[in-house]
Formats: sequence, structure tokens, C-alpha cells
Amino acid sequence: MQQHVWIAGMGAISSIGDNVQENLKSLKEGRSGVGYPEFLHTVHTNDFPVCEIKLSNDELAARCGMKNNLPRTTYLSAIAAMEAIADIESKLEAGQSSPFVSYRIGFISGNTLGGMDRSEFFYDEFLKDKSKGHLSDVVHHECGSITELVAEHLSIRHFITTISTACSSSANAIIHGCRLIKHNKLDIVIAGGADALCRFTLNGFNTLMILDSQPSKPFDENRKGLNLGEGAAYVVLISDKVKEQLNLQTQARVSGSANANDAFHQTASSAEGNGNYKAMKEALDQSGLAASAISYINAHGTGTANNDSSEGIAIERLFGETLPPVSSTKANTGHTLGACGALEAVYSCLALQHNLIYPNLRHETAMKELSFVPNTQLLEQMDVQHVMSNSFGFGGNCTSIIFSKS
Repeated sequence: MQQHVWIAGMGAISSIGDNVQENLKSLKEGRSGVGYPEFLHTVHTNDFPVCEIKLSNDELAARCGMKNNLPRTTYLSAIAAMEAIADIESKLEAGQSSPFVSYRIGFISGNTLGGMDRSEFFYDEFLKDKSKGHLSDVVHHECGSITELVAEHLSIRHFITTISTACSSSANAIIHGCRLIKHNKLDIVIAGGADALCRFTLNGFNTLMILDSQPSKPFDENRKGLNLGEGAAYVVLISDKVKEQLNLQTQARVSGSANANDAFHQTASSAEGNGNYKAMKEALDQSGLAASAISYINAHGTGTANNDSSEGIAIERLFGETLPPVSSTKANTGHTLGACGALEAVYSCLALQHNLIYPNLRHETAMKELSFVPNTQLLEQMDVQHVMSNSFGFGGNCTSIIFSKS
């Protein structure tokens, strides 16, 4: 008998909301988090808008109950993961003990930044005076350290791992969690990811000349690049056994997923979108669904010339005349890098729950190479049964996940 994987809890924090419900409200209202940074100290403060969470590190630390002076990504990760855990625990019947005590639990988290923001603080002082700078600021530099800090805070010890595959990191974390559950290695997995803003990523994307000096316009003919954002999101994946034993209500089912790589370029997709197409096609094949069954595509849609063209071409190639509504919520949240796959997974599940299709903000002019335009209005009371969420990363690492109604 086929094993299913269900989503029984969700948590999220982004520039448009400090929790899942605030994110949903902002999406429905068409709110964007784009603005100039207050907490990111950069020479580009007035050059490039970003989607920053307007809470200081001290405020974030207090919110999740962790000590000060840890990497910002740690706090974002902990806040979203704790909300996801609280969400599933709120569904338990009176007298039921927490499932995080009696089942095999995994924590799989993606990020690309690690503690790089703290390392930047260290080098500010060290480069001025070799006797200055706190080594404690570089201890958590690498990506895995963030996952371990949060897992320790959550008291998770059965299985802990980090995935860092650029912008598909947290989507791949969800896929890995699903596989472990299907192969009976774990019963429950908290899967997702987090990334904060830092100077390295802002400067790096500026060097690639793919930042927009104005709010981004995904899938617009006159798009000029992306806006970087920060955030975190996690879903609680559970097995059939856990769902049945605890009689849990679930938000969605992961019905299909795939990861592919076109190995075309370090930072660009092939013009034909071969990796994008393969990931979407294999996710559909795994789900057993026809292309016509997909109700909505939450596109990767970064707003760069290369991404929107290659993704759009791949979508047209796969869906043809059965193309469903398409939009990118990165116009709301910015590109949250390692967090975007999980954040948009949460948005996909909310679309299923509330029968919504989100608008693609700021779209004005159709792209010449595409025959479709993204959805630009909030659509409510739609029959949303299956949502495809795309996350395409540097190095051609392409991931597509299909979420279906419970």
C-alpha cells in the first residue's frame, strides 16, 4: 500500500508577517515587504530595496527564547519551527501527549547563509586591529551550525541534517523528509529552512548584476532583477501511522516531488529551462496527476531575465493548453534564498486550505517570449485541489513539489 506524507503543522516568518496567519493576511491584501534596510548595515542602503523583517536580533532572540549574539538566521529558524510545532500540538485532543515525545522525530533544515552575518561583525573589528574581534562571532559560520543550534533548542535528537542547495534548499529539505517517512526511517519531520540578510549575499547578487533598484516585477517584460529578502518557514510532515493514531487534521498532502539538474551554468538556467521542465514533469509523474489537474503554480519567479524566461518556457512546454494560473509571491516577500521553498510551500498549503490564487504584484507588460501572463488579481472561492510549487537554485538545482488537498 502506498505510504502518504501529510502536512500537520506550519510556521513562517517573513517581511510580510511574523507568523502564518499574518503572512496569509498580507498575501490576500497584496502587501509587499519591499523597503530599504534598517538592520542590515551596508553601503548599499539607499541603492537596493530588500524585504527585511523589522525586528532587531535582540527582539528575535527574546521571541524564541534563545541567547543573544547568535546568527540572525538561527532566530528566524527557531521562531518558524516553534510555530509549526505549536500548530500540530494545538490539534491534539484533550489528554493526548505531545507526539514529539513518543515518535521518531527529524529536523531537516536548509540555509545558504549560516552565520555569515556574525562573521561580518568579527571582520569589521579584526581588519582594523588584529587584536580585536570576538571569535565567538565566527564559531557558527557554516550552515550546519544553524540547524544544530535550533535542533538543540527544540530538543530534537533522532535525526538532524542540513541541506544547502542554494534557492532550492528548503524545498529539498521537504523532499528528504518525505523520503525518510516513506521508508519508515522517521515518523515526524520538521522540514524547511531559513535565511537572513547579510552584506555578502547583497554584494554577491549585485556583482551578478541581478538586483533591481526598484521593487521587483516577476514575469514582466521590463523586469530588471530581484529584491533579496529574509525569512523562515517549516512544515511538520507526518506518516499515515501518526495521522491515524493521533486522529490529526492535516493541511495538505505531499503528492509528488522531484529534484533535477540541467548542469548548464553556475548561476543560470538553460534558455530552454531543461532542468525546470524535468523537475516539474517528474513531480507530476510521481503524483500520478495529469497536467490538467494542477489548479495553481506558485512559480519560482525571481524577476531576473534568465529565471523568468526559462521557467516560463518550461511551464508552457509542460502544460500547453492546460496551463493553470501562475504567479510569483516573491514580489511580496523578496527572494528569501534558502527559505523560499518552504515559505512558498506554506503559501501553497494556504492556497489549498482557503481556495485562493495569489496575485503577481506589479506586473504590467507581457513577456515577448511567453504566451501567458501571470495572474494579477486575488482569486477567491476557487476550486484549488493541487498546487505546484517551484524552487530553482544556482547550479541548475531545480525542485518542484506538488501539494494536494487532504
